[in-house]
Amino acid sequence: MPKPRQLLSGRLALITGANRGIGLAIARALGREGCNLVITGRDTRALSKAGRELEKFGVSVLVQVCDVRDLHSVDCLFTLVRSLRKPLDFLINNAGVGHPNRRVSELPYPMWAEVIDTNLNGMFLVTQAALAVMKRGSTIVNNLSIAAERVFPGSAAYNASKHGALGFTNTLREELRPKGIRVIALMPGATDTAIWETLWPKAPRRKMMPAETVANVVVNALLVPENSAVENVVVMPTTGTL
Repeated sequence: MPKPRQLLSGRLALITGANRGIGLAIARALGREGCNLVITGRDTRALSKAGRELEKFGVSVLVQVCDVRDLHSVDCLFTLVRSLRKPLDFLINNAGVGHPNRRVSELPYPMWAEVIDTNLNGMFLVTQAALAVMKRGSTIVNNLSIAAERVFPGSAAYNASKHGALGFTNTLREELRPKGIRVIALMPGATDTAIWETLWPKAPRRKMMPAETVANVVVNALLVPENSAVENVVVMPTTGTL
């Protein structure tokens, strides 16, 4: 295992949706760098398993079930974060859901509402709570997907949530510049994760990037000196858009 780089070692990172996919890959990558971790998700069993795995990196791992759509659940999460008596150095807003391919005329409102609540409202709730425990030199990474800039027919709620999240991210960045908190819009292309079981069950997963590729990009962006910033990160499989 490579030695951690001192720039990240001992710092505190919170990753939402960290029990699988890109979120877990980012948690692993940060754990290898010596970051102490707070990981959240809705699946208690998977989250506990992830926590046990991450502890093997020799870092502190706080596991907390959290539904980012629910204000009370987010408040409980940040009560625990504040109890650590440490500033939050990195917030990785990764929690997100997709929906089956449906034209707008056929998209049930509850499906629309769940996606918007998770991907957009949840990002707002977690970010707002996190700002109270972040200081100059901290970084927020919002995992948006290339759907934040492109349109995929049949994915109206997903597209809308990601476009909205990009607008939120860009606004947040400008508001936080004077405070020295960096904000990164992470926009990965097709990545081999479980979300495709919902979005496109027959998607050609062999053409996709592994989640570890995206995680490595995130770590490298965090390693940029504090007097500079990587603001928008687009990482794509070499095959392009599927």
